[in-house]
Amino acid sequence: MAKPEPQNERSVILLKPDTVKRGLIGEIIARFEKAGLKIAAMKMVWVNADMVAKHYSDNKDYLTAVGNKTLKTYAEYGKDPNEELGTKDPYEIGKMVRKWNMDFLSSGPVVAILLQGLHAVDNVRMMVGHTLPRFAVPGTIRGDYSLDSPILANNKGRTVRNMLHASGNVEEAKFEEELWFRKNEIHAYKRADEDIMF
Repeated sequence: MAKPEPQNERSVILLKPDTVKRGLIGEIIARFEKAGLKIAAMKMVWVNADMVAKHYSDNKDYLTAVGNKTLKTYAEYGKDPNEELGTKDPYEIGKMVRKWNMDFLSSGPVVAILLQGLHAVDNVRMMVGHTLPRFAVPGTIRGDYSLDSPILANNKGRTVRNMLHASGNVEEAKFEEELWFRKNEIHAYKRADEDIMF
């Protein structure tokens, strides 16, 4: 399969329930549009557990890596994960984090957006900022609008409220595009500034 022209690359972002409830949808969309990314599709949905289970991987290696990141946070703060989570097994902890993510994504409306533009995946991730808001630099979306941290989230038995999801790579973006959008929901058009930008 041939790769698309770099200016036609696509990335999926999901504005999570915390973003929707805080009234930041327009602010965040404007940032992507001002950077030259085109909205190819967009909708507000309240997703069910089946849909969320398809979005969040249940791959054992992935969940173990998530669990190891959580254990690293506990070590950093001198806390005992066994005391708070009932286990030190990274895979079991990864499964807990996946459940927290699934519960949160299905807890309210989500705005799903398919962005298209030059190196969309990398550019979107750069604009979004670090997954953990405490490490997101000012100027990124998470750096400007979020303060949540994993230790607080873990203490409360919930996911980190980091405002949005962005596709991690081109392959993930393709999978997410097919998961979140039907073909008839995706639109092709030319923005007025495309000739200048590309």
